[in-house]
Amino acid sequence: MNTLQRRRNTIRLSALILATGAVCALFAAEYRLPFGPWQRLSKEPILAPQGTGWESAGTFNPAVIEHEGKYVMLYRAQDEHGTSRLGYAESTDGIHFARRPEPVLSPEAEYERGGGVEDPRLVQFGDTFYLTYTGYNTKDAQLCLATSRDLVHWDRKGVILPAYKGNWNTGWTKSGAIVPEKIDGKFWMYFLGTSPDKNDQMGLAYSNDLVHWTEATQAPVLPRRPGQFDSRVVEPGPPPTVTPDGILLIYNGADEKLVYRPAIAVFDRHDPRKVLYRSDQPIFSPEREWEKVGQVPNVVFVEGMVRRGNRYLFYYGGADKYVGVADAPIRMP
Repeated sequence: MNTLQRRRNTIRLSALILATGAVCALFAAEYRLPFGPWQRLSKEPILAPQGTGWESAGTFNPAVIEHEGKYVMLYRAQDEHGTSRLGYAESTDGIHFARRPEPVLSPEAEYERGGGVEDPRLVQFGDTFYLTYTGYNTKDAQLCLATSRDLVHWDRKGVILPAYKGNWNTGWTKSGAIVPEKIDGKFWMYFLGTSPDKNDQMGLAYSNDLVHWTEATQAPVLPRRPGQFDSRVVEPGPPPTVTPDGILLIYNGADEKLVYRPAIAVFDRHDPRKVLYRSDQPIFSPEREWEKVGQVPNVVFVEGMVRRGNRYLFYYGGADKYVGVADAPIRMP
């Protein structure tokens, strides 16, 4: 990229940040979060590494969805060599999970071999489950898709946003959070990309069939904020929730010390590009020893969100080694 191109990209990104800030300031005065404060439901992890095999080094970053009266969790599991697979666990209360003895998705494709399959997100359309995940072959990380009817047997659809080929994201792609309903006749997905300055920021893509995706913007839809808790990484969390006030997205921010904490963004329910609200502060932080000490220190990374009665359950990875759960009361209109 030459100097003129860099300057144009900087001007374009600066204009986007200024416009986004003005819209957020107007909306923030009126916006009321649909849930109250988060609280941990367990002092200890609800899932931890076990054995000497495929999940001996880490069990973390879970996707969770309700299916046939149970909570089903797909979680990232690492072996001693650092290779990742997706494990399956289910629960009747959303807290105590029983695991299957074998993973349900293991690295097989060329774009997964060596590193594995990582960081799942789950959404359902009709009787089909759509799983976005990161395929890592020890060289490149790329956003991939698989589908299933039973959450156990998966049909790979391949890489859906390849690395190094984006509008503004010139590095790896990860973390696809699909909006669970069509907007303006299209499917939409927030994702993580790496900008030319080597920062990880949030992008937006659209699709007509949930398989073939196209970037929707020429700049990050939710950029990093220098000097704040999300100055280094802005990464989508669970699939968004569409509310009367907008598209509610939990995202994971990291600062220059790579301390990960979740926050909230709200986008226009008629235009997923438009930011209406963004947290000034994180809503949850590493506090427990197992959230501060692990494979990566000081990480609370949310990837699962489900409703249970009058509360939301939030599932997160702690220090890239454990799974934790928190909940919050749902606020009625």
